[in-house]
Amino acid sequence: MVDDEETVREILGHLLGEAGYRVAAVGSAEEGLAALQRDSFDLLVLDLMLPGMDGLEMLRAVKARDAEQMVLMVTAFGSVETAVQAMKEGAFDYLSKPFRHDEVLVTVRNALNQRELLRENRVLRRALSRSVRGGELVGQSRPILDLQRFLDRVAPSRSTVLIQGESGTGKELVAHAIHDRSHRAGRPFVVVNSGSVPADLLESNLFGHLKGAFTGAVASKKGLFDVADGGSLFFDEISSIHPEVQSKLLRVIQEREFLPLGAVESVRVDVRIIAATNIDLKDLVGRGQFREDLYYRLNVITVNLPPLRDRREDVPLLAEHFLRRFARENRQPVPDLLPEALDALMAYSWPGNVRELENMLERAVVLGNGGPIGLDLLPGEQLAEGEGEGGDGVPIATLQEAQLDYAETVARFERELIEDTLRRVHGVQRRAARILGIKPTTLNEKIRRLGVRLLR
Repeated sequence: MVDDEETVREILGHLLGEAGYRVAAVGSAEEGLAALQRDSFDLLVLDLMLPGMDGLEMLRAVKARDAEQMVLMVTAFGSVETAVQAMKEGAFDYLSKPFRHDEVLVTVRNALNQRELLRENRVLRRALSRSVRGGELVGQSRPILDLQRFLDRVAPSRSTVLIQGESGTGKELVAHAIHDRSHRAGRPFVVVNSGSVPADLLESNLFGHLKGAFTGAVASKKGLFDVADGGSLFFDEISSIHPEVQSKLLRVIQEREFLPLGAVESVRVDVRIIAATNIDLKDLVGRGQFREDLYYRLNVITVNLPPLRDRREDVPLLAEHFLRRFARENRQPVPDLLPEALDALMAYSWPGNVRELENMLERAVVLGNGGPIGLDLLPGEQLAEGEGEGGDGVPIATLQEAQLDYAETVARFERELIEDTLRRVHGVQRRAARILGIKPTTLNEKIRRLGVRLLR
C-alpha cells in the first residue's frame, strides 16, 4: 500500500490485516518502487495524489517493469476521471475515499482472483509450449531454483535480455522460458542463427526486402523482425554478428523501427530482443570487435547460466528426464540407469554441459533397445577424458565404487524445495501445497517426515 496519509495506511492496513492479508505500507512512490524491487507482491494499492512522483507516474513505472502487476488506485471523491485514465494505463480498478469497508474487501478479492487467473493461464501456456517443444528447465539445485525465480521476475518486463553461458548450457531453452512466462507467450518466438549467415543475407533475413531491391529479389519478402512482431526475437551467439549489421540492429532496439531493403518508409515493430553468447562480449568490446553501444543496449538484464559441473546434483534428474524422453521418441520402455553408470555420470566434468549429457543418453537408449543402461552403453573414453577426477577431486574409479545415498539425496532436495516454497508464501501451507501440486495433508506429512524448518 502506497499512501502519504498515515491515517489511511492505518485504517486500510487494519481492515486488510483482519481479512487475512499481509500488508506492507509506505508513504511515497519512491519507497513503494524500492519495496517492489526487493520483494514481490500480489497486489499494489496506490494513491493517485502523492508528494514527489504521483500515482500515475508510479503506475507507469510499475507496469514497465511488470506488465502483470495487479494495481488498485485510490482516489479522493471527484477525481474519477483521473482514476479512469489510470485504468486505461493498466490499473485493475480504483477505490474512492471515503472508503466503504465491504467495497474495499470485494475489490481487493476481485483483483487477487484476476491475478490468480493470470498465473494459471501463464502456467497453462508454459505447459502447452513445453508439450509442443519438449523442452523445460530440469533441476532442483540451488543455481537452477535461483534461475527459475529470476526468470519469473524478468519475463513479464519488456527489457532486452542477454543470456551468457558455455556451449550446451541451454541458452535457447532459457530464452524460450522467458518468452513463455511473458505476456508475449501466444505470439511468435523467432530464432536468428547469427553466426551461420553472411552479413548481406542476414540483413535481408532480419529486415526483409522489396521486389527488385537487389539482383535476384524477384519478390518482396518479410524480415524476421516483421515475423516476430508482438513476440520475441532470439539472437543465438550474437557475438559473431557482422559489425555492419550490429549498427542497424542497434537502431531497431533504440527506435523500434527498421527500413526493409529497397524501401523508403520505416516499419514499426513491437519485438523483445533476447540474445545469447558463450563469449564475453565486454572483452570483445575492449578488442574493438563488438560495438560498445550495442553491448549496453543488450546488457539491460543479464542471465548467467551455470555449467553442469557446478550443479552435478541435477545430473540424476536430467538423466531421468532424457531417458524418458528418448524412450518415448523411440517407442521403447523407459530403461533403468544402473548405479555404476550413474556414478560415472556424476563423476564426469561435462565440458559439453547438458547437451553432452543429452547426446550421450540418446545414444545409450538407442543402443540399449529398452534394456538397463550400464557402463557398457556409455562412451568410456569420453567419460575418462580430462583430469580423471570428480568435482571434489575424487578419482572416478573411487566414485564408481562408492554407493550414492539416493534416498537421502532426494529427501534433501525435497526438503529444500518445500522450505523455499513456504518462504515464498510466508508460511501459508495451503498456498504452498497448491504451488507444489500436492494436497495440504500430503504437504503436512512431508513437513513432519522430512523435518522441514517452518517460519517463525
